[in-house]
Amino acid sequence: MSIVIGLDIGGSTTKIVGLEDGRLISKERVKASDPVASAFGALGKFLSQNNLDLKSIERVMMTGVGATYVRGDLLGLKTVKTAEFRAIGLGGLFVSGLREAIVVSMGTGTAIVRAAEREVEHLIGSGVGGGTLLGLSNRMINVRDFEMFNEMAEKGDLSNIDLTIGDITREEIAGLPANTTASNFGKISDAASHEDIALGIVNLVFQSIGTSAVMAARQSHLREIVFTGNLTLVTAGKRVLNAFSELYHVSILVPDSAEFATAIGAALCPM
Repeated sequence: MSIVIGLDIGGSTTKIVGLEDGRLISKERVKASDPVASAFGALGKFLSQNNLDLKSIERVMMTGVGATYVRGDLLGLKTVKTAEFRAIGLGGLFVSGLREAIVVSMGTGTAIVRAAEREVEHLIGSGVGGGTLLGLSNRMINVRDFEMFNEMAEKGDLSNIDLTIGDITREEIAGLPANTTASNFGKISDAASHEDIALGIVNLVFQSIGTSAVMAARQSHLREIVFTGNLTLVTAGKRVLNAFSELYHVSILVPDSAEFATAIGAALCPM
């Protein structure tokens, strides 16, 4: 048995996966007080839960902002840092099964790359991401917990928040359905509930990311866009992306294990 470990180390959360002969065998998420503790904790948990010893591991490949804090080898295993953009691209292709695509990594902020089997190119990034979503939520509705926010957004009503094309014109506009957003938060009313505001925040963040992704796809002459990262767990956000698919005639994919794609990509990177 020869297993390659992939680590995506954030500020306090680490995602870890194991690949054996190019096949995903396990994935875990670990939180800790700092990146180093999170990385060691993730590796220890992975070994314990999969009944593996250190001899089973060929090497550890790590990426992410927290990887810069890790010095030397983890638990004596050969440990290699790899470029995050490359990991994003390779991981996006792996989880989607595509050979070429635009890959969008939605973490605290957002990174967009063009990925092919032999080349990954960083196209553009954005400060709009999960940090924006939770920051606005904390300020506007006093909710900082991701799962609670997700549940609230599912109960929201955008008609109390966003101004649509149908709100500002009685005539049809070719290619723009009446429910297309004309202005995020442009119609917010005193009757808007916290659930409505949560959904409005989701719409704002995902439409901003989706717009950048569509423009990147057009620039690269590609139709396939793969979304990865923690924000793929926002149920209402997936519906926003599906609407982009219909509106702009692109193929939107949010694959299984999308939140672990960068860790998978790290494991796939060459030495």
